[in-house]
Amino acid sequence: MAGSASRGVILRSHTGAKYRFDPGALCLELTTTGGPGEFRRFEVLHTPADLAAWVARSRLSPTPDLDIRQVEVEAARTFRDALFRAATARASGVEPQRGDLDVINRTAGHPPLTPAIGPDGQRTWTATATGTQLLATVARDAVDLLTGEYAHRIRVCSGERCHLVYVDTSRPGRRRWCSMEHCGNQHKVRALRERRDEKG
Repeated sequence: MAGSASRGVILRSHTGAKYRFDPGALCLELTTTGGPGEFRRFEVLHTPADLAAWVARSRLSPTPDLDIRQVEVEAARTFRDALFRAATARASGVEPQRGDLDVINRTAGHPPLTPAIGPDGQRTWTATATGTQLLATVARDAVDLLTGEYAHRIRVCSGERCHLVYVDTSRPGRRRWCSMEHCGNQHKVRALRERRDEKG
């Protein structure tokens, strides 16, 4: 899957507390920017600058120089929504809708970002890239995820009212939470309170 860093993304809970969420794949990082249906209220991709800001926070390294058009932002939302539905379907053990897979495949079919070796010997990208090339790179990562060895490990967080999607890359394959410091900790606090209530 594209990108080798595992920085994850910094999210903010409804109480305002910040926590780190590592979805395990570049493509799933995009699903934190909003989503279809009820998740539209979380939408953050409105302008080319918004999409560029997401790239800078993502695990895609190094951050490419991008020239993004508004129509490509709209394409990013369409692709992200299709990916969100496909990933949550896979997490539920059902096959994704053909229409969503068509969107992912169509997006992946464009030329991706082209890596190169810079004058300093470090990895870089050739020239300024378009938003379409960026999306093709993310979509190819989605194809790798949905067809690869971890396809059966795509999960939705077990936290109450949490719908974050991640791929469980842990060796035992028993990850339940988007983040132990957020939903995992909330679960432990609730369980402790329930035990105390039972004793009381």
